[in-house]
Formats: sequence, C-alpha cells, structure tokens
Amino acid sequence: MIDIQYSAEVRAAKDAGRPIVALESTIITHGMPYPQNVEVAAQVEQDIRDAGAVPATMAVIEGKLHVGLETEQLQWLGQAQGVAKISRADMAACISTGGTGATTVAATMIAAHYAGIEVFATGGIGGVHQGAETTFDISADLHELGHTPVTVVAAGAKAILDLAKTLEVLETLGVPVVAYGQDEFPAFWSAKSPFAAPLRMDSAEAIAKAHSTRRTLGLPGGQLVANPIPAADQIPAEELAPIIAEAQSDADAHRITGKAVTPYLLQRIFEKTEGRSLIANIALVRNNARLAAKIAQSLVQQG
Repeated sequence: MIDIQYSAEVRAAKDAGRPIVALESTIITHGMPYPQNVEVAAQVEQDIRDAGAVPATMAVIEGKLHVGLETEQLQWLGQAQGVAKISRADMAACISTGGTGATTVAATMIAAHYAGIEVFATGGIGGVHQGAETTFDISADLHELGHTPVTVVAAGAKAILDLAKTLEVLETLGVPVVAYGQDEFPAFWSAKSPFAAPLRMDSAEAIAKAHSTRRTLGLPGGQLVANPIPAADQIPAEELAPIIAEAQSDADAHRITGKAVTPYLLQRIFEKTEGRSLIANIALVRNNARLAAKIAQSLVQQG
C-alpha cells in the first residue's frame, strides 16, 4: 500500500462525505516565483471552499503521497529547491525512492483516483505539440484522460499546442470533450478557437450526471470539461497567434526539446505579453476551480 497523508481538512471531508476537488502542485513549484506561487495556490483553494467543496492539493513529499496540504506544507513546497515534476512515468519511482515531486495533470489524476476523488481542476491540459508528426511529442495527459476515471476541468489545452491534433487524439482515446456553456473548444488564454467542441453542456449537474453514467457503464477514462476563460480576462486569439508563432520559432532556433519546450514557450509568451498571459492564467485557474467545486457538489448530491 502507498502511504497516503491526508490533510486534516481533506480527512474530515472524506469522513463526512463532502465534495472534494483535486489540485495539482506544479503550479506551485514550476509555475511562478515565491511568494506569488503560494498566494495563488491558497487563493484557488479558497475559491473551492467558497464554492462549497474542499480542496486537495496533491504532492509527493519525501516518498509520501500527500492528498491535501497543510498551510506550512504549502509554504515549504513553494520555496523548496530541486522538486521533481512528476507524471505517470516517474511517479512511482519518486515515491519508492523517498523523493519529493510536484504533480502534473497526469500524476494528479492518478493520485486523485487512488484517493477516491473524482473531480480535478487545473489550468490547461497538455496535448499534441506542434510538429509532433516528426517529434512524437504528445503529453501523457491525453493517455491519462483515456485511462483514469477523473473529470478534469481545464480551460482547454494550452494554446501553444496543436489543438486540432489534440482533439483528434482525445477522440481516438475515447475521451469525452465537453465545452461548458459554448459550442467552441476554448484555447486557454482565449475563450474561443476555430474548433468545435465534440460535446456541450450548460450545467454542473449535467456534467456530473455524465461522469456517473460513464461509471455505471464501466467505461474507462475520465472526461475533459473545457471551461472558457471569462471574457473580461482573456487575451484574444488573433492577438496571441503571432506571439505564439514567434515563441515557437525561438524554441526551434535554440533547439529546445522535450519537457523543456512548454516552460520555455510560456516564459517567452509571458515576456511578449508583458505579463498579461500570467494574469489570464491565474484568472482561468480560479474560474476552473469554481466550476469543479460545483461538479463535485453535484456528484455528492446525485449519489
């Protein structure tokens, strides 16, 4: 058995049958500098509480899987050096060797399912990178969605990705892609994209019912809820397109590959938008947390 350390808040919620929403921890360790990282993480947790659920931030600390972090642990993680960024491939190794790692989307889904949590809020999922037809650079997040029965609320896939190919892979893997309140698949910093979402649902109750129905049918995998960033917080896609293209050209020129691609592109876009991309990122994560809390509530109410 894996040694799970529940925070006092999450333990009480599980005992009482209250709704719980999983959160990743890479936003703390790899998303932004201290103390902003801790402040944003705490704000997102509070958004979930205010919406009627309990937050459970996932992390591996010294070989123990933590489901929910105490305040002092969140502070410590926000300042820790050399924290691994773990996914499906290296999560077990991090735990078995007593390591410390922040969970990505895939690892958070695994941790949530292991802890009996069915809803997870994040910013944007990984997907198929530009040029994947030659590099085969496809995020493990997509396969995790096809395998692990957790509903993931995100603002679509990160806009630096090949959204068309990402949607194709999700379809191949049998992952329901549900746009919340609109017909278009959102593009992370932008509320809309040129791509139609395969499914549309307009309420947390409908999304929760679809999750429960998949469970009843014995279907593997989760569902992706694509929740558009609020219009007031978005950066229009037509403004972002040339910025993303320039950042990708820079990455190619500097031969940035593998796991280094995403953080490099996000940093370049941050610089070229004079910080607006980060402000939008924070807004969309908070928006996703609030919707995830409503879905978790509906799951508990539906039984």
